[in-house]
Amino acid sequence: MLSKTNIEEQLKRSRNKRITSEAILAEVHAILAQNETIRAGIKSRLQGIPSPDKPSEPIDISHLEPQRIYELQDIKKICVDYRLRFLDAYYFKGPFPSEAISAIREFEKIHNTRLEHFKIMAPSKLLKLENADDPLLFIPLGNDYFYLIHTWGNDLHPFRKALMWPYKSFENLVFTIFIVSIILTAMMPLHLFTPVVTPQEYLLMFLFMFKAVGGIVLFYGFAKGKNFNNAIWDSKFYNA
Repeated sequence: MLSKTNIEEQLKRSRNKRITSEAILAEVHAILAQNETIRAGIKSRLQGIPSPDKPSEPIDISHLEPQRIYELQDIKKICVDYRLRFLDAYYFKGPFPSEAISAIREFEKIHNTRLEHFKIMAPSKLLKLENADDPLLFIPLGNDYFYLIHTWGNDLHPFRKALMWPYKSFENLVFTIFIVSIILTAMMPLHLFTPVVTPQEYLLMFLFMFKAVGGIVLFYGFAKGKNFNNAIWDSKFYNA
């Protein structure tokens, strides 16, 4: 009876004839060391300030995915709607995940290029802002076009857009104060203060509520140095 052929054993014999186990291990160590050096270089470029005098290396347009290309006006709209910032990647204070490093390395390999300038879209709390919930990593393509390299983290709160709506503009804030004042006026038990409640009492109470809510909002805004979404989306200052 002939014994069955063990493919793994045949593969091992073929390899051992060509190269020793020690030589293979040395090659693997060299490859891993080179890989770590490349990844460390990418991380350093992500966290470093890009030189404005250094020209960008060319990118092969034919290898770009159209669905990952975004124009600045679209990025600005999302930043304003969700109160996000769009800044250079070195402002990001969180750790860059290994998947982002791998995505950059793969992109550089495909395009035979070296990326130097990165942009990131994220909430203010994730950025190291100068004192005056999901990052998206971009590279600039020129003419206000940007290419999405990688995104990570958790999704934004489903009500974030609605919660940030009052901060989009001064008009939105005034309208919000108006609505809140009406609700507070409707909740106020005026019959405890006067036996006969007339429209004049409700109007006076509304004016008082509007003034009180507006004062609190203005005090908080000035005390915290807050500004509207369309003014801070690309600002590097915390109190802009």
